[in-house]
Amino acid sequence: MRVIAAFDQGTTSSRTILFDGRGKVVAKAMREFRQIYPRPGWVEHDPRDILASQLDSFRAALREGGVSPSDVAAIGIANQRETVLVWDRFTGKPVYNAIVWQCRRTSAFCEGIKEKYGDFVYARTGLNVDAYFSASKIRWILDNVPFARSRAEAGDLLFGTVDTYLLWHLTGGRVHATDYTNASRTMLFNIHTLAWDDELCEIFGIPQCMLPQVFPSGAEYGMVASDLLGAEIPVRALVGDQQAALFGQLCVREGDVKNTYGTGCFLLMNTGDRAVISRNGLLTTLTASLGKPSYALEGSVFVAGAVVQWLRDGLGVIDTAAESERVALSVPDTGGVTVVPAFVGLGAPHWDSECRGTIGGITRGTTAAHIVRAALESVALQTFDVVHAMEQDRRAVLSRLCVDGGMSANNFLMQFQADILGAEVVRPAVQETTALGAAYLAGLASGYYRDIESLQDGVDAATVFVPRMEDAARAEKLRVWEEALGRAMYRAPLR
Repeated sequence: MRVIAAFDQGTTSSRTILFDGRGKVVAKAMREFRQIYPRPGWVEHDPRDILASQLDSFRAALREGGVSPSDVAAIGIANQRETVLVWDRFTGKPVYNAIVWQCRRTSAFCEGIKEKYGDFVYARTGLNVDAYFSASKIRWILDNVPFARSRAEAGDLLFGTVDTYLLWHLTGGRVHATDYTNASRTMLFNIHTLAWDDELCEIFGIPQCMLPQVFPSGAEYGMVASDLLGAEIPVRALVGDQQAALFGQLCVREGDVKNTYGTGCFLLMNTGDRAVISRNGLLTTLTASLGKPSYALEGSVFVAGAVVQWLRDGLGVIDTAAESERVALSVPDTGGVTVVPAFVGLGAPHWDSECRGTIGGITRGTTAAHIVRAALESVALQTFDVVHAMEQDRRAVLSRLCVDGGMSANNFLMQFQADILGAEVVRPAVQETTALGAAYLAGLASGYYRDIESLQDGVDAATVFVPRMEDAARAEKLRVWEEALGRAMYRAPLR
């Protein structure tokens, strides 16, 4: 049986999922790897752990599915975005650990860049200057690893996000490339000209000879060395994880929106061939494509699944994450309680890093169940804020939200999300949308899948949550939420 292999390389684990000709899962395997925290706020990975865990998961998936390496029609790679790796062009040896997207070591440097060049960087890249993105992490390695800068300027070092690093090793060092989606998260790539930007590279002090070639997500990226995986297998897709999920949901039309509910939420709205510059605190980024580029608005909610972890581990009011739905449904409403889970500040569209969480509206009758219900509602309400910003930027009203991620299994949350948006919420039958997006792209680029229409025909029936809340009740819920946000973000002056 011929299959497509999707490498889903994430922040804490590497997975491989094998898909058949109808996009159904044949087999999958996962391998976790070590997290490294050298100092508070610093996060690193050993690049060798990333590579070894990904290859091991591939071999395990083949064994589980009874599939030979020669039966893999193509590989698609979806990856954690913004994480930075720098390695020797000749030996492949990393000069330093991978600096992970979560790492905040360059925050002070980025504040200086933002003050001087913030508007310029946003105009070229669609990104706010932040340590979250790749450029300052590359700069840190060049400035802090002995001889790294001189070696980079001599052309001896290569930079890549995780997709590039994996591809380089899979092809035996023959291919140094990335795709538009990953390049667009580096803060060095001009999303309008689709090229590395000379002035941005100069601002951040990055030699362009380090940078990979850039292609559409679905493309001919090269062949895996036969001695590595047991056969020469074509790599036909590279794509950042959130754009992979957008494509996996088949959100390929202008106006399509998906939300991934993980530790946080990642919302992307397809804006077609227009790079919509946000006036409401969102980012502009490139989406997965097979040729002509397309764009998306993106907004991130910092705390989603993390609020359920807090209910379990911090407050001890639930024993498991799955229990949150039952507890929330044990009361008819929140009893007036509102939770603003700003544990690390608020993300899009508010961008308030200083505010902290609040629980408001507590009375003598408040129970743990009211707090659990309010905490779950807070995820949907934060999502509403991002969707509303997208609607304002695009000047169009959302009618349908595609969802995935662990929290999308919570029926209470999904119904409340539909209610507060006043729009349908669609949960696919196959939840592996990130891997599925990489598989779709690789399958289409290799001819394994015929076209997007045939993929849509093969999708199993989704679960659709239809809004049931009356307009007046929705307006009142949003009014109370806005009031709670205002209190969380307000900082009284010192006396």
